[in-house]
Amino acid sequence: MVYTVPLIIFMDDVSGNISKQWNKHHTIYMSNASLPREMLDAAQSGVMVWDYKYNEEVMLIPYGLFLAGDHLMQAEECSHAGLSCNYFCRTCDVGGTKAYKESKAGYNSTFMSGNLRTPKKTSQEIQQQFETAFKLGATTKIQNSVSLTGVQDSASSLILNTLVELGKKLRKCTTGSQILHTILLGVVKYFWGQTVFLLEKAKFLYVFQYWLESINQDGLNAPCLNADYICHYKGSLIGKHFKSLAQVMPFIIHNLVPPTVLNAWTVIGELVVLVWHTRIMDTEAYLQLTGTK
Repeated sequence: MVYTVPLIIFMDDVSGNISKQWNKHHTIYMSNASLPREMLDAAQSGVMVWDYKYNEEVMLIPYGLFLAGDHLMQAEECSHAGLSCNYFCRTCDVGGTKAYKESKAGYNSTFMSGNLRTPKKTSQEIQQQFETAFKLGATTKIQNSVSLTGVQDSASSLILNTLVELGKKLRKCTTGSQILHTILLGVVKYFWGQTVFLLEKAKFLYVFQYWLESINQDGLNAPCLNADYICHYKGSLIGKHFKSLAQVMPFIIHNLVPPTVLNAWTVIGELVVLVWHTRIMDTEAYLQLTGTK
């Protein structure tokens, strides 16, 4: 005989760490919904036990009854901004502006279900936020979008914020852009992350590491290509690593990634060469060219 056992699954972010050096730590707990907490014991899928009622051996197959968690964790998993936005429910679009919710009709509406949120609509809103990031006044427009829709994706918010800040810096025509944060720790860093994802997905990261180790570094003006370190700490690299990687990536990832990714790295390599100078041959000519006094 086979029995199914309901499980309560709880997930929460317990790290509370906002440092860029360390990743978040999510903890997942599971408990048997059929037993009181004091009787719970560790169990795995397909546990064989003895049923005293039917006097026979039975198999217990656990299944998820529901996913529990505090509001912050559940909101993050649903790409929702939480209780602070106008449309505060992560399940439907109930809510409205503060003035509307304080009115009689608005107050009554908070006790009724609104239109259900769907993955498709949430994805479309996140896509719209990315398109907004390239427009003037992007910060205010994205904040208004989050407030009006309740959609805020934590997985892409870092990239979204980087795009907004990059747009601000590029619009400052009177001052030069900060190469380190705009290029190396901006475009190059996040494109490196996407490339690593593709390499790991195709199980080519070990090939990439071997090719990186084998490449001739004589032509690099600032070599920093410790292949073992770069691949092991691929999520914690700094500017000097990205500067060197940008110069060699098109030669290493050939036939390992789609052509569009290879072409993008080729453009990034050309960009880094244009904006990054490790040696100024003629200081006066350089200052005149850049308009620096």
